[in-house]
Amino acid sequence: MLTIDGLTVRLGGRPILERASATVPHGARVGLIGRNGAGKSTLMKAIIGEIEPDDGEISKPARARIGYIAQTAPSGSITPEQIVLAADVERAALLVEAETCTDPDRLGEVHERLLAIDAYSAPARAARILSGLGFDEEMQQRPIDSFSGGWKMRVALGALLFSEPEILLLDEPSNHLDLEATLWLENFLKSYPATLLIISHERDLLNKVVDHILHLQGGQLTLYPGGYDAFEKQRAERAAQLAAAKASQDAQRARLQDYIARNSARASTAKQAQSRAKMLAKMQPIAALIEDPSLSFDFPDPGELRSPMITLDNAAVGYGEGPPVLQRLNLRIDADDRIALLGRNGNGKTTLARLLAAQLKPLDGGMNAPGKLKVGYFTQYQVEELAADETPLALMTRAMQGKTPGAVRAQLGRFGFSGPRAETRVEKLSGGERARLALALITRDAPHLLILDEPTNHLDVDAREALVQALNGYAGAVILISHDRHMVELTADRLVLVDNGTAREYAGSMDDYIDFVLGRNQPKKDAKPATAQAKVAKPAPSAAQLRYVQSELAKAEKAMARLAAEVERLDQAMIDLAQSGAAADGPKMRDLQGPREKASEKLQQAEAEWLALGERLEELAAG
Repeated sequence: MLTIDGLTVRLGGRPILERASATVPHGARVGLIGRNGAGKSTLMKAIIGEIEPDDGEISKPARARIGYIAQTAPSGSITPEQIVLAADVERAALLVEAETCTDPDRLGEVHERLLAIDAYSAPARAARILSGLGFDEEMQQRPIDSFSGGWKMRVALGALLFSEPEILLLDEPSNHLDLEATLWLENFLKSYPATLLIISHERDLLNKVVDHILHLQGGQLTLYPGGYDAFEKQRAERAAQLAAAKASQDAQRARLQDYIARNSARASTAKQAQSRAKMLAKMQPIAALIEDPSLSFDFPDPGELRSPMITLDNAAVGYGEGPPVLQRLNLRIDADDRIALLGRNGNGKTTLARLLAAQLKPLDGGMNAPGKLKVGYFTQYQVEELAADETPLALMTRAMQGKTPGAVRAQLGRFGFSGPRAETRVEKLSGGERARLALALITRDAPHLLILDEPTNHLDVDAREALVQALNGYAGAVILISHDRHMVELTADRLVLVDNGTAREYAGSMDDYIDFVLGRNQPKKDAKPATAQAKVAKPAPSAAQLRYVQSELAKAEKAMARLAAEVERLDQAMIDLAQSGAAADGPKMRDLQGPREKASEKLQQAEAEWLALGERLEELAAG
């Protein structure tokens, strides 16, 4: 159990946490949420001991391992696989001891412990984690210094997940992930066997993974049971209760003030008026739930532009004189399109976006767009590149050169920068405010097409919801790259898959794509539109089909039993050999280790096949 008791943390003299208290039950999966700048990361740093609180304490289970990603990314010539495997400190130490130990009794204990922690299947487990995070076999063996900072942080995340701490702390883990890796992470965390505390603004993750919401607001912590939707409902009910109580108190306050005003000067009622004045002074005002009035997205109306906006005719695109990143591109973008680009990082989504934004020219084929087409292109890097010593007003005035001060102020006001906020230096703005400012800058000319590449990385849940509403009210076309499934599902009505060196329409739904990413089905090939598919009657399964699947299921069960017995036999042989005094790296031990790893991998494959066949049998039985 993790207990936070009266915690106070001040940074630069400003209170971030003020007498905050909460108890996280053992084994709970808790989503830590709050507005940008509320102090979520500060709380996590206090939990791991990186920040010393000014008051209060944090109690943790004795000897519990707490896992948290370090701020510095791994570096050097070591590979992602080696970094992940090294994260299991006990396994690494035992393997070293097994190579150097000369005491037969201790050597037997070492090997028994290695078997108990399933140390010999660790490479396969590490490979599965890295694969889920987007690393293919070749990437897993490359030096870590050959990767960008974002990919290095993926390795750090993989190492943390592999180490399986008793208390796992994650601070916005999906910020460096694409949609596909985010889906894998969500699926992984669903079955995480220990306590989880995760800072996230991903609504789907907060609904599917966590069973409690820890809300940080005004320096205080409140624990709610359930996922994010349940929290929103409880918060709305609390807001209504507070509003009713505040209205009642305001009415009572008005009656007391009226009585005091009318009766203070009269001798016969002065004492009663003084009594009511004391009552009024002692009355603690009820504060309504704080809402941020500056949370605003309002895209300007671009006016009409005839379709198609853009057509790609067997186009190819790439960089410099190298080979094309994408080719055989045949796409049409209409004035009312809402398109989400799907595909793993590195497949070319951003390259396609830059082509459509006219930042890259086709290497081959054709691209047609009207000359008056205006495109607003947002990337997460624009947020980081805003000049820290400038103000929103100065940046927008320069960008809208020739426009009146009123027009400049109006554009800033659309995105919540009214009054003094427009003259606040960028370095004083939160990440979410900087993202709003970047969006305000790229839409200053009322573009016909918005291309948004990961627009939510700096936005909290409420800000993301406001952005979704603004996009759905926007009159132009939208092309979206995002790992936020909730935003994709509510915004996009066309899906384009960027994969295998090209981009094509994805005929399925987001649910179909999620199943595909998680290995629950296969991609649709030349699928007909959903309306056409609905007209085709689904044939009833034949008795032969049922018998075949039942037969294959029985074979898989026998294979599982045989392989499990083989793994158990090899484990016992390794224990017996270790107790006899054989060296861990001796030829006899190696002769057992190799077959044991292969048998373990085959057992996992047989289990996966058995599960798939079971699902197929259920589908056939359901007709």
